[in-house]
Amino acid sequence: MSLFQKLIHIDRRIIFILIFFGTAVPLLLVLNLPVEVTKNVKNVYKMVEETPEGSPVIISFDYDPSTKPEIQPMAVAIIQQSLRNKLKLICIALWPMGVQLCNEAFEQVLPLFPEVKYGIDYVNLGYKAGGMVTINHMAKDLPSTFPTDAGGIPIDEFPIMKGINNFSKIGFVVGLSAGDPGLKQWVMVVHDAYGRPVAGGSTAVQVPYLLPYVNEQQQLTGLVGGLKGAAEYEKLINQPGFATKGMDAQSVAHLIIILLIVIGNVGFFITKRTK
Repeated sequence: MSLFQKLIHIDRRIIFILIFFGTAVPLLLVLNLPVEVTKNVKNVYKMVEETPEGSPVIISFDYDPSTKPEIQPMAVAIIQQSLRNKLKLICIALWPMGVQLCNEAFEQVLPLFPEVKYGIDYVNLGYKAGGMVTINHMAKDLPSTFPTDAGGIPIDEFPIMKGINNFSKIGFVVGLSAGDPGLKQWVMVVHDAYGRPVAGGSTAVQVPYLLPYVNEQQQLTGLVGGLKGAAEYEKLINQPGFATKGMDAQSVAHLIIILLIVIGNVGFFITKRTK
């Protein structure tokens, strides 16, 4: 039996092993394969970079654990960049599980910023039901919308909340969205009604739905889409993380599959010609 005949009859268990190691190794070791950064992701990064130091900004955690692998890495990257630029982070959630995901993101980032203090540099105001109604109420009277933080402490005890009554003093809003309510509602109120910059991140499946707000209507400053967008953001802040590892794993697995397809087809035609 020729080499190509052996290859086209390769045991499927060997293929499974190749795919296993092709995905496992990049997840354990950061290969940092090339990632092309798109304009929409650059715009989000630029917005954060150009916001004056000390500005209060809002990050809304509007997703749950089912979409955590895609959205959490971009949340971590944006928080990291914002704290590095000494912005004041006011975090809320329009989805119930967003509160815990916010805490997890800060737990991952805070060891890099030992000087950052809760209530002074960042705060988690917790979850509020209502979607668009809640956002509209925040625009009129934010303290009455969120009278306490996620732990039940009155917000007037936090220096970060002094003078923050609505969106007028907010530098920008970042909506991390997996559906409704989410980024669309933030655009309709914060940008359209109050003229404040809004950017966001979403699952990959939502990107086509949200792109018109960026490219055509220019209501969104930028958009970080899916795991690839998160990997692009990690590249911009020069901090490879879970998204970079995930994209590396996908790339290696796809490369192995393509090579196997090529070898199988070449072997098939050579064997057929020989017969």
